Amino acid sequence: MTYCVGLKLNSGLVFMSDTRTNAGVDNVSKFRKMFTWVTEGERVVTLMTAGNLATTQAVASILDERTKAPADRNPSILEVPSMFQVAQLVGETLRDVIASNEGEGQAADAFNASIIVGGQIQESEPRLFLIYPEGNFIEASSDTPFFQIGETKYGRPILVRAYAPDLSFEDAVKLLMLSFDSTLKANLSVGLPFDLQVYEAGSLKIGREKRIEAGDPYFQQISSGWGEALKEAFDSLPSFEF
Repeated sequence: MTYCVGLKLNSGLVFMSDTRTNAGVDNVSKFRKMFTWVTEGERVVTLMTAGNLATTQAVASILDERTKAPADRNPSILEVPSMFQVAQLVGETLRDVIASNEGEGQAADAFNASIIVGGQIQESEPRLFLIYPEGNFIEASSDTPFFQIGETKYGRPILVRAYAPDLSFEDAVKLLMLSFDSTLKANLSVGLPFDLQVYEAGSLKIGREKRIEAGDPYFQQISSGWGEALKEAFDSLPSFEF
């Protein structure tokens, strides 16, 4: 299992993903689940993956290979003219990879995966999409301003309560830290380190990036401080009376 979140803000996009994969409690590994393609001054595209590891790695590798091998360059994630067409390309690639595993001795849904892809191309606005295993997708909007994939339920409540489109990048990162901390504490299949990336609207270049390790002092402060704040809030509420 995994946990990834993409936030759409007035000021740009924020992406965060964990790195834990497991095939049982005695087979836990770390794999990067965030991938970025850049033509500085023209486009930035970031992708995060959840689901079957072989499927997600195949999708990322195919997309990356098409940017490097001239013979396989069309279609390329660095050439399609809009983020909508990027989402179409990623969806088609995901669907094809899943379909290619049909009849291999396992049900096709064993190879399922979901993807968040976002970024900006030239003068268009930053856009964020959630892509399903079938290859279809939806776009983030004012009504649905963030997407989660993987183990979503534990980190969702804080996002729903505290998200606002005018959050600063710093506050958005703090919010994601809380969401990931809640998920981490509730589910052993999600784990540090986390990968973080911020994209500022109109910059057309990769923004600030950080890998948050287990000993990261800010994450530790957020984790312990949030627990104490919840306890104080709980104690301050009126007691139930029979």
